[in-house]
Amino acid sequence: MSDIDVRKTGRAGRITLTRPKALNALSYDMCIAIEKAIDDWRDDPEVAVVVLDAEGEKAFCAGGDVAQLYQTGKDGDFDFARQFWADEYRLNNKLHSYPKPVISFMQGFTMGGGVGIGCHGSHRVVGESSKIAMPECGIGLVPDVGGTLLLAQAPGRMGEYLGLTGARMGPADVLHAGFADYFIPEDQWPALIAQLEENGDPFILDRAATTPPPSKLAEVQDEVDHLFAPESLAKIEATFSISESAFAAETLKTLRRNSPCRWPARWKCSAVCAARASAWSRRCNRNTALPRGHWKKATSSKACAPRSSTRIAAPTGNMPIGTYRRPMSKPCSPPWATTN
Repeated sequence: MSDIDVRKTGRAGRITLTRPKALNALSYDMCIAIEKAIDDWRDDPEVAVVVLDAEGEKAFCAGGDVAQLYQTGKDGDFDFARQFWADEYRLNNKLHSYPKPVISFMQGFTMGGGVGIGCHGSHRVVGESSKIAMPECGIGLVPDVGGTLLLAQAPGRMGEYLGLTGARMGPADVLHAGFADYFIPEDQWPALIAQLEENGDPFILDRAATTPPPSKLAEVQDEVDHLFAPESLAKIEATFSISESAFAAETLKTLRRNSPCRWPARWKCSAVCAARASAWSRRCNRNTALPRGHWKKATSSKACAPRSSTRIAAPTGNMPIGTYRRPMSKPCSPPWATTN
């Protein structure tokens, strides 16, 4: 049985990960198959939307296939890892800038490479069981698969907190941090996917979305902003040391337990990526172009409010799905991303 099922059904290009026993870990072959599919569908008039989902209840995708990388490295084949990551990162960037709606349904665990394929699309759906994290943050690896961009766009200092701790987010936290757009009960997903196959209309997600449970991250947003406000690691640690809150004590314990090289590497990366993301957003606005393909994501005026997904205009008359998106004056990919 294949580890991935790629097909066209009605107006939808369907990509389903089929490795539930391995928590749908992303192998190199799966990565290449996803890239080939979205390349083929990019200009296919029959495909109005791309739908990414996965079999099993435990995970959408729990990360890259580390076993495969470990074994090849153990065998002395270091070129495989370099090729894997180069091709995977190119795929992440293509999903981010795809000209058609890319809709991901992320149940259970979504981590590492799963964030790369699930959290860069235009319409990102979570449900009751969703848990999203970047565990590589705890072992000395800078957040990859475009994670630094997502963290830089999180409200306030939440990106620093998540990037330094590798904290696991529940569905409401994911919405608060900007890693997803919709909370929809998982028992409704099959019917929604069937409708997407039938009419290719992503607006059904807006109508189906409901309010998630309270976000724990939202509750500590002000404290996170205070604790991570200093502009040096030494001052941050000093701020933690004088705080008497249980949250600060637990966070400091986590930071000290993680890889010691995580602190300076992640902090430097966060500052650079935040500046780049800001500059990129300004450039996109000047060009009337929209990040994440042609789909606009509007942020609430409140810094710590969840993002909402808005559209330019509804389709009118007999316009094909997708033609109402605002055209981009030039490709709007992050300046540090490559598309070759």
